[in-house]
Amino acid sequence: MDLFSQLSDTVHSAFEVRNQARDKALMQTRKVIQHAAHAIRAIHRLDVDLADGFLNDARLLVDQLRRDLGEHPDLFYAGYTQDALKEYVEACVTCALIRGQEMPLPEEIEVEPAVYLNGLAEVVGELRRRCLDVMRQGYSPEVERLLSLMDEIYALLITIDYPDALTNGLRRQTDLARGIVERTRGDVTISLREQRLSQSMKELAVLLKTESLNDDEILPEIEEED
Repeated sequence: MDLFSQLSDTVHSAFEVRNQARDKALMQTRKVIQHAAHAIRAIHRLDVDLADGFLNDARLLVDQLRRDLGEHPDLFYAGYTQDALKEYVEACVTCALIRGQEMPLPEEIEVEPAVYLNGLAEVVGELRRRCLDVMRQGYSPEVERLLSLMDEIYALLITIDYPDALTNGLRRQTDLARGIVERTRGDVTISLREQRLSQSMKELAVLLKTESLNDDEILPEIEEED
């Protein structure tokens, strides 16, 4: 009985440690996701300082997660942890690209390639959102820059032809990204055509007004001759 009692104490102790680590990780991952979402919302409002603050908070939590789960790699690579890291990647890349900066690479933010690529795929949706925000003020070169970035991201994603077990389901994310890019290109094309049409109509209106004024000046001269 002493042997079974000892075994019971050992396994209970081991599971208790893991359970506490898991509970703490769940709390941390929820906060990472919240900070990432707040950072993205702030950068869409062009509140750079606020976005940087949320990104820093998320970064500190991610670093803490790595330390806390150093002895529990299975928990670190669990779905909820990797999902939080994906959201963190999305926030980091989105904030950088909207600000016109170079996007951070996987080694810079210390994430696995599969996690990074899945986060990158979701950036496409955020860039579309930014495109639409810009186009509300009319077509501009910024729209072309953002659309070009979306194209480059998609061009990279379609080259990753590996099993979903290795890429964490990247193929589905790539398909979604393609649809977003195509819809955005259509919206940008329509916006550009509308702006060109509006400009042409304004130029025509000015031309007609000028010709009308010229006619009014000529008419009195004709009347005087009569």
